[in-house]
Amino acid sequence: MQIENPPSEKPYEKPEGERRGVVIVNTGDGKGKSTAAFGLALRAHGRGKAVKIYQFMKVPTARFGEHRIFEQIGIPIEGLGDGFSWKSQDLEHSAQLARDGWEKAKASILSGEYFLVVLDEITYPLIYGWLPLEAVLETLRARPREMHVVLTGRRCPPEIIELADTVTEMQMIKHAFKAGVPAQRGIED
Repeated sequence: MQIENPPSEKPYEKPEGERRGVVIVNTGDGKGKSTAAFGLALRAHGRGKAVKIYQFMKVPTARFGEHRIFEQIGIPIEGLGDGFSWKSQDLEHSAQLARDGWEKAKASILSGEYFLVVLDEITYPLIYGWLPLEAVLETLRARPREMHVVLTGRRCPPEIIELADTVTEMQMIKHAFKAGVPAQRGIED
């Protein structure tokens, strides 16, 4: 490790534009995409802002750690899917769940009721062809000016990346799972 001197001057200029809602994408093969989105949800909720979270691949009855805490503090989180695609008994049913879930998410985005809407794991129904990309792009463009939207998932379509204001690609450098350590409650769920 190389030691550095801390900056002695502000490393950036404050933007002059007006505040508005932004589209944020967390993508890539590394861990932390949903976790980062949930951190933003907590930050917004802590400021008294209305937040809604949709999880496109989780079942409505999911009880992962995030569901338990969001329920306790009053952040609505809704599973829209039927779990991992490789466990699905009926992929057309999975696709229909994604389409039905998208209609709910779209209504929330366009309603103007929320400061932040999280579309967790939405890239999967998009890249599987279950959701029409143009409908998602159109909704993101038509959202109320103050509305923030976070989209998560691997292999985010380039059209969404182009439209987004902030894009972070999580890169896996090392993962315990590859060393034989199974997923652990409270870390991966």
